[in-house]
Amino acid sequence: MGRLSEEKKKLGLEVLSFHEDSKLITNLNSCVHCGLCADSCIYYRSEPNEHYVPAKKVDIVASIYRRYNTFLGKKIPWLTKARDLDDATIEEMVDLLYGSCTMCGRCTIHCSIGVDINYVVRKGREMLSRMGYVPESLNATVKAAIETGNNMGIPTKEFVDTIEWLEDDLRFELNDDNANIPLNQKGKDIMYTLNPREPKFFPLSISAMAKVFYAANESWSLSTEMYDVTNYAFFAGNMDEANVIAQRMDDEMNKLESKKCVLAECGHGSRAFKWEGPNYIRKKLLYEVLTSVELLAQYIREGKIKVDPDRLTEVVTLHDPCNLVREGGVIEEQRYVLRKIAKNFVEMTPHGTDNLCCGGGGGQLAMSEYNARRMKTAGLKADQIRKTGASIVVTPCHNCVDQLMQTNVEYKLNVKIMTLAELVADALILE
Repeated sequence: MGRLSEEKKKLGLEVLSFHEDSKLITNLNSCVHCGLCADSCIYYRSEPNEHYVPAKKVDIVASIYRRYNTFLGKKIPWLTKARDLDDATIEEMVDLLYGSCTMCGRCTIHCSIGVDINYVVRKGREMLSRMGYVPESLNATVKAAIETGNNMGIPTKEFVDTIEWLEDDLRFELNDDNANIPLNQKGKDIMYTLNPREPKFFPLSISAMAKVFYAANESWSLSTEMYDVTNYAFFAGNMDEANVIAQRMDDEMNKLESKKCVLAECGHGSRAFKWEGPNYIRKKLLYEVLTSVELLAQYIREGKIKVDPDRLTEVVTLHDPCNLVREGGVIEEQRYVLRKIAKNFVEMTPHGTDNLCCGGGGGQLAMSEYNARRMKTAGLKADQIRKTGASIVVTPCHNCVDQLMQTNVEYKLNVKIMTLAELVADALILE
């Protein structure tokens, strides 16, 4: 990525010189170095090394801020432990903020004074992105989304062929030629989105949700132009490109004149569009946005679909996606659904807002540079799963699905990893 030039340095420092960002300035000046955040971090817990203490991430960004934005930092930097933004600092920042963080936010809820460490990491990544220091593998994922409309670079014809094949299969399963997976239909109540890994590797996840929509007699459509729920630019720290991706979704919603945008099972995709998107595209969305988890719970609660609680007798446990639960507050809906469709649902310890990250978030799955470190942290989740005695692990996030599948193999758990929609589809009572 090249050495640090004065031009790059200026771009990075602009992120910290935005004095209207009182949230950033407050968090950079609030850490008291108590160390309580250490045990909250999956990196520190899997390898107790000072390098992995979350406060170190705050420290490195704060030290640069002091060096260039405070009187003492400019005049006597050694007194305030202010650091120059140079090649050595950049190298450490990349390893700390990209290579040692899933942006899960668990450290924030365990901070003794409430420092939003997750937010500081995001701003640090934004600095690195502006200077051109995003890990190449993560940057390639973002580039694919910008250039092709989806992060897997799936051509439109290939996507349409996959959907048509799934539609034929759905009609055969339901014995109904009217069952369909509509594409680009205007005026439908719902525009549904997908994680591109679904048409590429997990097509049965699409079939599951299509079956649910069929049972609910829903008015819905997919778009061939913008169906990608993910936004890896949000993780990369490139807010301009995150804006482009979110704006495309907004444009397609308005083009298809849909009333609701339903986001597929993707933690960070839900966060990046539903909760963060309006902030960086700087506009109020003119339609309802909800996750498929919330929709599934709504369908069951309102009786739009009927499910049989006696079909699933295996022990089921739930992995909470960090961005959906801790950052988004979608906590009870998936539990409500599971209690309706599973006779033996058991919780992990800890769970909910205190859940342990699976290790795949924050763009980690896209960053092959840190695979060994990522899979070491996965041992913590493997231990949680073993202790439940479950044979099925359900998680409403395809990012988590991928990580848990690798964890399943690496740690020989011998469990099935499934999405929530897949379990609901299996439990449907079709009249």
